Amino acid sequence: MPETAAAPPTPPVPLSALLAREDLGLRQIAGPVEADAVVHMVHTSEMADPYPYLLGGELLLSAGVLLKDPDRYVSRIVEAGAAALGFGVAPVYDTVPAELIEACDRHGLPLLEVPPQTTFTAVARAVWRLMAEARHRELRRVTQAQQGLAAAAARPDPVPAVLAQLAARTGGQAVLLDASGTALASAGRAPGPAAGAALRRLARVVRPAGAPGSGSDTAPPGVSPAGPAAPAPASATDTAPGAQLAAYALGGSQGLVLGLATPSREPGDHTVAGVAVVLLSLLTAEHQGMDSAGRSAALVRLLLGAGPAEATALLGAERWTVVHARGGRGTPFAASALGAALGSALVDPADDGTVRILIAAGREVAPQPGWVLGVSEPVHAEELAAADTQAARALHRAMAGRMELVRHRGTSLAALLSPQEAAAHARLRLAPLAGSPALVETLRNWLSLHGSWDRTAAAMEIHRNTVRQRITRCATLLGEDLDDPDVRMELWFALRSL
Repeated sequence: MPETAAAPPTPPVPLSALLAREDLGLRQIAGPVEADAVVHMVHTSEMADPYPYLLGGELLLSAGVLLKDPDRYVSRIVEAGAAALGFGVAPVYDTVPAELIEACDRHGLPLLEVPPQTTFTAVARAVWRLMAEARHRELRRVTQAQQGLAAAAARPDPVPAVLAQLAARTGGQAVLLDASGTALASAGRAPGPAAGAALRRLARVVRPAGAPGSGSDTAPPGVSPAGPAAPAPASATDTAPGAQLAAYALGGSQGLVLGLATPSREPGDHTVAGVAVVLLSLLTAEHQGMDSAGRSAALVRLLLGAGPAEATALLGAERWTVVHARGGRGTPFAASALGAALGSALVDPADDGTVRILIAAGREVAPQPGWVLGVSEPVHAEELAAADTQAARALHRAMAGRMELVRHRGTSLAALLSPQEAAAHARLRLAPLAGSPALVETLRNWLSLHGSWDRTAAAMEIHRNTVRQRITRCATLLGEDLDDPDVRMELWFALRSL
């Protein structure tokens, strides 16, 4: 099968919603109907075998121009992971071929009849409109949930109020568990009798390594436990009979975990739970173990002229790591949530969208979903300015290379040149491509994916033949053999330096 592509940013569309559109006149004439399929995208193809061009989840539209062997055609579509097949009854066929109907029933592929008056463009437009409507509903739900959680955190009994609000917004049960697995507070009703025990097992997976009971408990089925040398994940998901489970480690050294058991998992649930994690971390701990007196003393001494070493010593660490981050999708509390996930309350969200975080050396900095991270070397307080520059450069390399996390390495080739010198070299090296951003971006993706035509096409959402044409054009303009590993290395260095 083709490689699994990243999920699109818009929610999928149920096939039933598309069939309900009277203006399209679509009719399902074969395939399963009891399990509602969902469509992630629309693809039109008249190829005899569209398998190489499918990523999975598509509604494939075809008029059957090159349809020769319906059974093989359908089996290849199913193998590629397409969600459904829409067959236009004009202009090639007056009716949907009986052999195609039988093949779709046999292979379990939903088959839609597209009437002559309905164009494939109209079907695609309807899918995108339904996706936009679903996305709007999801954003509205998440925004309302964030407002409700924030209001709950301001109540006299904030922790139970936040749990109650979270349970109401997700339609399940929210539980705050301590290091021993005991429920400190809960709200809502579990969707199944087995959900409680399964949730406690899942909570042990995300408990910080220093917390009691961690490192020796058995993880639930389908979830790998974190060994003694591996940092525990910040969150984990699993399933139980009739329930979808999620567990989130709260910031701090107490080993508290937020557990969530719901009948189903909606696209915005993770974002809503992330807001609750931040609020509960702030409500249940003094900013990840740093007391307010120590923070105030450090700030006062800095304002009165003390050096960084003297001030930061009050925060409980001699050496520090600087992290620069980009991402968070612009959601409220995103920077605080990232700080909580990395175990620090020293977070600075800059106006340009970059988040800077100061972390005590020794804490593992792991990739975080939705974020791109640049990490400095551990340094003493008087070297924090240099570490800040290291983290900024590492973040730049991560974004240029489309990587989740890059750590500063003083012995890397990039460290031998200043950013200005590297940029000047890059402009000279890539001058023949300067007038075509599409060629530069295609070359960057192609090199980052080790010359894979299919993966580059999927990443850029273009046809693989377009990728071939652009790379051939790059080779011609540069006058280089792009199969030469030395040439690829030089071009990659130049692209990362732009």
